Amino acid sequence: MKVLDYALTMSIRIPFISMVSAAFITIVALAAFAIAYDDTTLTSGNFMKNTHRPISRAGYNITPLTKEQVEILAKKLTPEQYKVTQKSGTEPAFCGTLLDNKKDGVYCCVVCGLPLFSSDNKFNSKTGWPSFFAPFDTDHVGYKKDNDMGMERVEIDCARCGSHLGHVFEDGPKPTGLRYCLNSAALVFYDKGAVLPPESSPMQLKTAYFAGGCFWGVEHWFQECPGVADVASGYMNGTSDNPTYEEVCAHKSGHAEAVRVTFDPTKVTYKQLLDGFFRIHDPTQLDRQGPNVGDQYRSAVFTTDDQQLAESKAFVVALQASPKFAGKKIVTVIEPAKKFFPAEGYLQDYVERTGRACHGSNPWPAVFAENKEATAAKAVP
Repeated sequence: MKVLDYALTMSIRIPFISMVSAAFITIVALAAFAIAYDDTTLTSGNFMKNTHRPISRAGYNITPLTKEQVEILAKKLTPEQYKVTQKSGTEPAFCGTLLDNKKDGVYCCVVCGLPLFSSDNKFNSKTGWPSFFAPFDTDHVGYKKDNDMGMERVEIDCARCGSHLGHVFEDGPKPTGLRYCLNSAALVFYDKGAVLPPESSPMQLKTAYFAGGCFWGVEHWFQECPGVADVASGYMNGTSDNPTYEEVCAHKSGHAEAVRVTFDPTKVTYKQLLDGFFRIHDPTQLDRQGPNVGDQYRSAVFTTDDQQLAESKAFVVALQASPKFAGKKIVTVIEPAKKFFPAEGYLQDYVERTGRACHGSNPWPAVFAENKEATAAKAVP
């Protein structure tokens, strides 16, 4: 990180370094950063991370169930299922009903129905238990140390209901090197194409796109928003396909550093996302944000449909008319979204992974507080 710190300091503080030279220094530093911090892929050594988000990246409600809710669900279980999931039991090797299942489909939690593993990741470990090299979604599985049986192991549980599933070992195949060892009794299987019950289905989410300077800061603050399921950094509305970070920084593609926000419209509205977005950056700066200069840092809202387009334009009109922007022109570009190209792995979740702050501050307490006040005002006769 000292290399990155030096590069960023040089690009900001030394006035006679050209923008091209500064960009080159930063790119070289980020290459070193990528080698040191590219832990975005599930692999042996970095898998034991418990999520605290209420909505998984795949769009499922993973809010932890209460003890009382789990007890009610557990009443439907067979004695064997109850022993395994609620008492951390282990079924005998080579006896599980799903061990030799070779059908395409998804394996869900037998208690709460959350999808846990896919047939795409199943392999024959010859251990006597169903084995997978990766979960359906990393947010759907929880981890904790297990010191029973005179050894230290890693137990895996359902992230939503906490039911015991099995253990994970670092002796699996590529690409993860992991072996998730499951009890058949903890799972229920659904064939590919089958109609899944509500508890095994994703939420009805929507997507929004924003660009407001360096995507690290924008990504981080949207990750903090209640009701947001996932945020990804990437490049949008340029002139080429599959742009790289180097090409974007060198102004060869015309793309903006942008974020894709997947959200639950029943928890946070598009207008609230707009409100938060305009609080975390300065929309009056043209092709820059603070020390970051270039068209890739432009302020923009990329809309997915006519409703978002109309709502965005109306929001900016109202914002421009407010006292806060008196005498200052908002230069935010509002246009239909083109294809979103995800940024390289080492550029994702930067603040979340490193703890290093970027521009902006948390806007959501103020956004939701004002929404409550507006709702209360409308309710007054």
